[in-house]
Amino acid sequence: MKPAVIREVKSMAMSCDRVGNLLLVKFACKGASDVGIYVPASIVFWLLKHLPVNRDPNLMAPPPGSPVTQQDWDNPYTPRAEYVQCKELRGQLRMNFVSNAKEDLTVVLDRSNVELMRQIMMMYTKDLIDLDAQ
Repeated sequence: MKPAVIREVKSMAMSCDRVGNLLLVKFACKGASDVGIYVPASIVFWLLKHLPVNRDPNLMAPPPGSPVTQQDWDNPYTPRAEYVQCKELRGQLRMNFVSNAKEDLTVVLDRSNVELMRQIMMMYTKDLIDLDAQ
């Protein structure tokens, strides 16, 4: 089993490829540099079915993350997620992205970042191709 790097997320940004089969997710991490991962559309649609929806009207938005740039897309070292495992913790969501890289990526998102992720992914559903749709 590949070791996981665990990062606590303070914010994130996403961008969709032109074809509609990938999102590039760029996590801004507390006490560490930003980290990116390509997330296939199939994982995005799975997450949208399983991410908890915010029910707290007073939830504060996280700070803005660094935008995704062409340099992020061109980075040859950005891993591609093969699948994701999620574990809901008290007030947090732990996501382990199993990837094609040497090590997996594990991020911990607070409730505001879970909701941000859900909203951004919802926004991109019109641009992504859901190959599993029936």
